Amino acid sequence: MTKEGYEKLKQELDHIIKVERPKNIKDIEEARSHGDISENAEFHAAKERQGMLDAKKRELQHKLVHAQIIDVSKLSNEKVVFGATVTLADTESGETKKYMLVGQEEADFKKGKISIQSPVGKALIGHKVADVVTIKTPAKTVEYEIQEIEITLE
Repeated sequence: MTKEGYEKLKQELDHIIKVERPKNIKDIEEARSHGDISENAEFHAAKERQGMLDAKKRELQHKLVHAQIIDVSKLSNEKVVFGATVTLADTESGETKKYMLVGQEEADFKKGKISIQSPVGKALIGHKVADVVTIKTPAKTVEYEIQEIEITLE
């Protein structure tokens, strides 16, 4: 994972611990103050939310403990590697696309960040500029020529 992705997960965990969980605890206390909790929908909803927050907290903690942060400043732009930004040209249409290869947790297609585990990510790893790469996706098979490989420092 990139340093940026790691920091984003830390912020999300921090928000759950410092904002979401305390707010939910207040919601439970308020629902409890309304009397009989056996038929109190607000209480049950708040308890369910607490369980989801605790599960998300544990999941984020696990990811952070096991995260391997890649220092992109030490990477070469000779081959497509994790952390590289790759400019591709569709060999049929000539249309260009630009993607940064990141870990699954950081992938955000709208921002041009794709997972190295995705079909496109897997197909690009290890290739060089001017290589033509055939990418098989569930929808279709496309050939791209790698036009540029950049290592962007965060």
